[in-house]
Amino acid sequence: EWTMKTSIVFLLCIAVFPGFSQGRVVREDETGFAECNVFFSGQVPPEGFTEPFHVKICQQYNKEPRFATLYSTKDKIPLYSAFKFTKPAQSEEENWLVEPQIDDPENDLHEMVHEADAGGTVANLGANQALTSDYVGSGYERGLLNPSLLNEEDFQVATYTLTNAVPLSPALSKSWHRDIGKVVEQALIPHCSKMDHLYLLAGAIPSSVQVKGKVSVPESLWLAACCDAPEGWSLGLVKKTSDENSLADLTVRELEKQLLPGVHLFKGNCGKDKQSQKKREAVLQAVSQIRSGEQVGTNNNQETKESGWVRRVAGIIATPFIKLLELLIYIFVELVKFVFYFLWLVVKRVVGTILGGVCSLWNGMVSYLKAISMVLISIPYDVGRVIVNIFLGFLQIVQDVMSLTYRILRIPMGFVLHLAAFPYRSICAIPSVLKDMATGIVGTFSLVIDATAAVLHGFYYLAWHIVKRFVPKGSSAD
Repeated sequence: EWTMKTSIVFLLCIAVFPGFSQGRVVREDETGFAECNVFFSGQVPPEGFTEPFHVKICQQYNKEPRFATLYSTKDKIPLYSAFKFTKPAQSEEENWLVEPQIDDPENDLHEMVHEADAGGTVANLGANQALTSDYVGSGYERGLLNPSLLNEEDFQVATYTLTNAVPLSPALSKSWHRDIGKVVEQALIPHCSKMDHLYLLAGAIPSSVQVKGKVSVPESLWLAACCDAPEGWSLGLVKKTSDENSLADLTVRELEKQLLPGVHLFKGNCGKDKQSQKKREAVLQAVSQIRSGEQVGTNNNQETKESGWVRRVAGIIATPFIKLLELLIYIFVELVKFVFYFLWLVVKRVVGTILGGVCSLWNGMVSYLKAISMVLISIPYDVGRVIVNIFLGFLQIVQDVMSLTYRILRIPMGFVLHLAAFPYRSICAIPSVLKDMATGIVGTFSLVIDATAAVLHGFYYLAWHIVKRFVPKGSSAD
């Protein structure tokens, strides 16, 4: 429920506040960086960055592409950001964003979100990208490859994403933005006849040093520029992170050799065969002046020195008023920001309360409808069960009646059957009785005869013994 509320509030924020920063991870089946191909010369991204942990991101704002980034999920830093110079703007308050789909490819959020709002909506947050917590207490700042100071307001807000940041020391971050800003504004823009034909790539070379064992600290920072307008040129700059004051110029081809094998930054080497050597030398001269700390386009004549002295005196006099004006502007801006922040909190609280009430009402309605549905569904079932039980009871009654009837009828029927069978059994018994009577009579006569024979035999035996006893033996021969 909490996740649903958060998602609804997030979507309302996008609808109500159109300035919400957006970005999109480009799928493998899309060509290049999709809508962000416009930031590359010939709309062809650099070649040679083919590792599976290299992720293409089209950084958007107000649904418009602002710059492109190739991000390393292994090193947790961008390898390069491609952009165009719009116009310098005052620095805004940092409001850092993260890219949901780098850590959670199945996430439905196809735009970047504020890091503080991503915890409940993005799974495995920080698994493939750096977070603000990785920089806290490390001694490193979140240095922007695409500096915000080279972008107008809409573009500037979009640069404050952790997919455009690398760990830099405070001094190095300041010098990188200062040098790049001067080089682009004072050396590159003036020598490219068509400003929209100036393509910039700002990148970092990862090292083995890691912040908190997770985010790689760059070994060096680099900038590649391509002006593909008539009388075009290309240029590379490298700043070693070990020396914040270093800024070496070199050809794009020499810069490519310091990157991964087989890397080509610009299509057709930025029209190398048609490049103007004169324009390139002018750019290099301007870069050399910036590197030596000189103001581009100044000379050493007396008039310049005098005008410089006058400007310094005027600056000293005007400085207090300027500082006071800056303070008043700062107070006004902070007051406006506070008012907007307070209104945002009020709107957020009101919207959250309304959404909470709507969600509770919805859940209650769903529970009520669910209970009614269950009752309505159970009514036919209960009616059917009652009908079946009534039918079974009726069958049991019929069975008991039939059983009782059978038992009642069985008594007279048995008597009648026995009575009807008596004559038959009596007549059938006469031969057996006569036979038994004849057998008895014959047995009686036979017994009498046997008894008479036995008596006669006994008398004979007795007479024989008597005669034998009393008759003399001598006369036995007679």
